Amino acid sequence: MTAALVAAPARRGRFAPGVWAAAVFLVLLAVAALAPGLLAHGSPNDADTMAALQGPGAGHLLGTDANGRDIATRIVHGVRPSLLTGLGAVGLAVTAGTLLGLSAGLGGRVVDEIVMRAVDVLLSLPNLLLALVVLTILGPGTVNAVYAIALYLVPGYARLVRVQVRVIRTSGHVEAATSLGLTRLRIIRRHILPNAFAPLLVLVTVEIGIAMVAGASLSFLGFGARPPDPEWGAMLAAGRDYFSVAWWVAVFPGLAITLTVLAFTVVGRRFQLRLEGRTA
Repeated sequence: MTAALVAAPARRGRFAPGVWAAAVFLVLLAVAALAPGLLAHGSPNDADTMAALQGPGAGHLLGTDANGRDIATRIVHGVRPSLLTGLGAVGLAVTAGTLLGLSAGLGGRVVDEIVMRAVDVLLSLPNLLLALVVLTILGPGTVNAVYAIALYLVPGYARLVRVQVRVIRTSGHVEAATSLGLTRLRIIRRHILPNAFAPLLVLVTVEIGIAMVAGASLSFLGFGARPPDPEWGAMLAAGRDYFSVAWWVAVFPGLAITLTVLAFTVVGRRFQLRLEGRTA
């Protein structure tokens, strides 16, 4: 038993290179989104037809596209629209999902049934199909893509908040607060919301990456950002026509999407383990 107690702190404090690498990558994404000029010089739309489809090399680290634009510069400048799509969609989904979850968890049986049946309807529809339907109605564009992505993310947050609220509202400290005469609003603000939000943090972290992939997918299909905007999905779509002769035009934007999702997933998984009191 003594050996186990001694080993436990070591396990908790051990170095996790994968988590640190993911965290560093996310910091670089934040820098690229806030100040892309620090990581890439020049405009992402500077074209040089004489340098079209040049392979990766000293002059252009990741090569150039069909218009001679530097792919590395465009990827760096593409972080902001891609990240804003993910953050915007998740932010809207968390807000709407929390309100719906609170209504279902704190309301009566009728309110709960209405909210959860609406959530079940949204869950029954394929995510991409639902997004395409919304964009067909609202029209293409980055802002409308954010609304479409948020809509199919809402049910997950609503169900999670509802479950947490139903558990927390019957806990001892909430019942004690009720017996002390605290108002319903104060109980929700001080006891229910803080405890219900902790599990949301894990889901938020993971789904930012998922929302970014969804935004890239919609741009790839022509419903999100449009050329010449330096958005990863739009870059990937533009590069597919040249894949056989210039693989780098599509591969590097796709790699940026993959690494971003992987980084958010690793960090989200770490949050989950810490929340559960375990280590990776």
